[in-house]
Amino acid sequence: MTDFAALRTTMVDTQVRPSDVTKFPIIEAMLSVPREGFVPQDRRAAAYAGEQIELDTNRVLLDPRLMGKMLDAVDIQGDELVLDIGPGLGYSSALVARMAEAVVAVEENPDLAQEAERALAEISADNVALIEGALVEGADKHGPYDVILLQGAVQKIPESLIAQLKDGGRIAALFADGSHGEMRLGYKAEGKVSWRFMFNGSAPVLPGFEQERSFAL
Repeated sequence: MTDFAALRTTMVDTQVRPSDVTKFPIIEAMLSVPREGFVPQDRRAAAYAGEQIELDTNRVLLDPRLMGKMLDAVDIQGDELVLDIGPGLGYSSALVARMAEAVVAVEENPDLAQEAERALAEISADNVALIEGALVEGADKHGPYDVILLQGAVQKIPESLIAQLKDGGRIAALFADGSHGEMRLGYKAEGKVSWRFMFNGSAPVLPGFEQERSFAL
C-alpha cells in the first residue's frame, strides 16, 4: 500500500521548500491536498515525482516545484477571488481553494472537467466553481479577479482575458520561447499590465494561447 501522505511530505521537503517556497499557506496546501487524486489513475504512482504529468495532448499537470513557485509569486490572500485557467483534473484549483476566498476554474476538455468535478467534490473543495468552456475566454461574468493563473505556457494573452483582472490584481503566466520559457508576474495598474521575470520553466502551450503566424510574400 503506497503511503501517499509520506510522499507528499517528501515532495514538499525535497522539491518545494528548496525552491525558496516558504509561505505557510502554500506549504500547508501542498501537504494537505492529495495530488494522487488529481492525476490519471495509471499515473498515481508518479504523482509526487518531480515532473510534469501528461493529462491530454499538450496538457500537463505542472511539476510541484513550478506550481509552488508560481503560487509563491502571486501571493494569494484569503479574501481574494482567483481565476484558474486550464486546471486539468483540478489540482491547482484544489490548492488555491485553501488560500483564496473562492476559485473560478475554466476547463475546456469535457473529460478532464468531469473528472475534476469529481476529484474536487471528493475533498470538499466547495469554494471552487468549475466552468466548462474555452480556456482563452476565461469567465468574464464571474470577474473581475484579484489573481489569474494559467496552468500551462502561453505565447500571447488576449486583451479580453487581461480585462477580467482587477486593477491592482496579479497574473502569473509561463511565456514560451521555443523549448524554453519563463514565468512572469504581471501587475495591473490603470488598465495596463506590467510584467516582470520570476524564474525559468517550461510547459506545453495552452490551446488558444498560441502566437498567430503571419505570412509574408
